[in-house]
Amino acid sequence: MTNLEDILSKEVLRSNRSGAYSCTTLVDCNTRKYHGLLVVPIPELDAENHVLLSSLDATVVQHGAEFNLGLHKYGGGHFSPRGHKYIREFDSLQVPTTTYRVGGVILKREQMFQHFENRIIIRYTLVDAHSETTLRLQPFLAFRSVREFTHENAQASREYHAVQNGIKTSMYPGYPDLYMQVNKENEFVFRPDWYRGLEYPKEQERGYASNEDLYVPGYFEFSIRKGESVVFAAGLKEVDTNTLADLADFELKVRTPRDNFYNTLVNSAHQFIVHREHEDYVLAGYPWFKCRARDMFISLPGLTLTNNEVDKFESVMRTAEKAIREFMAGEPLTVSVTEMSHPDVLLWAIWCMQQYAGILSKEACVKKYGALICEIISWLAQGNHPNLEVRPNGLVYSEGREKAITWMNSTVGGRPIVPRTGFIVEFNSLWYNALMFGAEISKSMRKRKLSQELEQMAQKCAASFVPMFYNEYGYLCDYCVDGYRDYNVRPNMIFAVALDYSPLESKQKKSVLDYCTKELCTPKGLRSLSPKSGGYNPMYVGPQTQRDYAYHQGTAWPWLAGFYMEACLKVYKMSRLSYVDRLLVGYEEELFYHCIGTIPELFDGNPPFHGRGAISFAMNVSEIMRIVKLLDQYDL
Repeated sequence: MTNLEDILSKEVLRSNRSGAYSCTTLVDCNTRKYHGLLVVPIPELDAENHVLLSSLDATVVQHGAEFNLGLHKYGGGHFSPRGHKYIREFDSLQVPTTTYRVGGVILKREQMFQHFENRIIIRYTLVDAHSETTLRLQPFLAFRSVREFTHENAQASREYHAVQNGIKTSMYPGYPDLYMQVNKENEFVFRPDWYRGLEYPKEQERGYASNEDLYVPGYFEFSIRKGESVVFAAGLKEVDTNTLADLADFELKVRTPRDNFYNTLVNSAHQFIVHREHEDYVLAGYPWFKCRARDMFISLPGLTLTNNEVDKFESVMRTAEKAIREFMAGEPLTVSVTEMSHPDVLLWAIWCMQQYAGILSKEACVKKYGALICEIISWLAQGNHPNLEVRPNGLVYSEGREKAITWMNSTVGGRPIVPRTGFIVEFNSLWYNALMFGAEISKSMRKRKLSQELEQMAQKCAASFVPMFYNEYGYLCDYCVDGYRDYNVRPNMIFAVALDYSPLESKQKKSVLDYCTKELCTPKGLRSLSPKSGGYNPMYVGPQTQRDYAYHQGTAWPWLAGFYMEACLKVYKMSRLSYVDRLLVGYEEELFYHCIGTIPELFDGNPPFHGRGAISFAMNVSEIMRIVKLLDQYDL
């Protein structure tokens, strides 16, 4: 904990059902503009999250001597006040807990983010002290969007009002009041000042501006006895401070302990499902992603069904169904789901509901989603999608030269870096799977004519799939257009093996899977491009443009490994159980790095496979959970 070079790379994230979150490093030194103790959505202003309470410095005072436990980075590589040197232990089994030792003083700090309120709760317990001790809490305020910075200015309001055992304040018009309260009598010392030139190294690494100033209105001061616990709360509503101790106990009690690999993933999974304006969504990741349609459908089964949380699956699907029906009707979306128009989104929606059928039952799926599945497939088959055309050969065709339309969506100057267009391999794998599953569902619904039509379409698709994509080397071309076949070895061919219905024969599946194993598989996921292919660029580092060029040119993605491991079990069955189990170990190790207890967005494609991008990514957590549960179906 005292090695800053190592510990500043480790972050901790906690959130609630509204999408508000608390995120910083293990030593409470913010290294991103997205970091903060209380970061909340403010829909009255915009669609972004906003940092209200950036950090909270605690100072131990004994015999007139002050020991500040905070830590901030300033320009020139200076750290102050270097409170990390007092840290003796950090634990995240239930909630982030830091133990400090200052001479004879042992102080424990427990941090909880309230489940159903935008409120951060911090409990300080004086474990040991040999003389009278005073604790001082100094809040650093930002009141800004996570996309921006704040700087010293005359417009910021210094006004505050006393509330029960604390104050409320708002720096700018349009922002709600921030209530900061303590559960015992204290003195608030009004000493307004700006702390200037704080620096965020993660923003520097990404090639962005990285400096800001933070406003400190003053500090709360109170005495604390040995064995006493004092609770600080910061939120958007006033709270009865007499209830804070019980509230902290309750929040601690309802936490699922992160005492094993799967429970840790379950805790991470819960952070992605948010409730806003009477709707439930899946956030694609933290700290900057919103609800993206493709990510939502890929993530939802693993985040919910693997943990028997059927109600959560169904509540998110109610939101998703609104988005689907409004999109198919050509109406503006009334729900906050982005990228619904991407050609493969509805195909992933069918796959998502297919997982519901597999885990619950086909009958349950027919009852709940049978009509929707048939409507989607019929709508697509009739050529209604603006960029997914069913060609006479039975395959689906999409135009992606000018706009990125697949999950490989990096762009420079508005144009896709990987211009995947025409007959795209995973689109057609998903299309064949959707047709076969749709035929099965419609048959169960006694729609024999529709079932026969879908079976015939699936047969035509399968007959064209192999000649189109399967090449002489034994793997699948990534996309084909106007006589051109893209021979780059990419992971998108794994879906033709992993999905429940495949147009490939057994021998072809093994050949495709073996290519993925030899050229794409890493301990952290499948590479987005083989090292043997031209343009291989595995290191996701540097400024934005440099990172964009590397984003899908060799970086490794854990969510793809989920489908890869599923394919291994489908093709090789029991003989690959130990191999899949060993692959999962690589992700268990990752829970101790980058953001503690979760899986980042992507990894470098070469050793030592550093985690990069968003600190917590829904599709990655979901797919690892799904494979863990899939392994449970086998007798190990």
